[in-house]
Amino acid sequence: MDIGLQDALLHFNKGLRGSWYGWIDSADGEVYSNLKLINDDATMPTEEQVNAKIAELQADLDYQNLDYVKARKLAYKPIEEQLDMQYKDAVNGTTTWKDHIAKVKSDNPKPE
Repeated sequence: MDIGLQDALLHFNKGLRGSWYGWIDSADGEVYSNLKLINDDATMPTEEQVNAKIAELQADLDYQNLDYVKARKLAYKPIEEQLDMQYKDAVNGTTTWKDHIAKVKSDNPKPE
């Protein structure tokens, strides 16, 4: 999952009720240059502040996801064994390989 502009904007003007920003023209997309204030009490963060927040949030998310990636890598059998499982499944009509993959994924779920 990638962190986007709106994810970062949620971290600015937190003390205000409701949304503090909108878009100048919805056809121009959700980009910083199309951002406008819709609350007089809000302050517009700079593009540099927003980009820094996006980078910070993405780094945090990547770090959290690192644990499940490492756990899955350790739990998967070596590729040679997986290929052997696939061959035997094709010959015998079994699902050993799919079962192995499903178990690794269920035992090490991807964070939301």
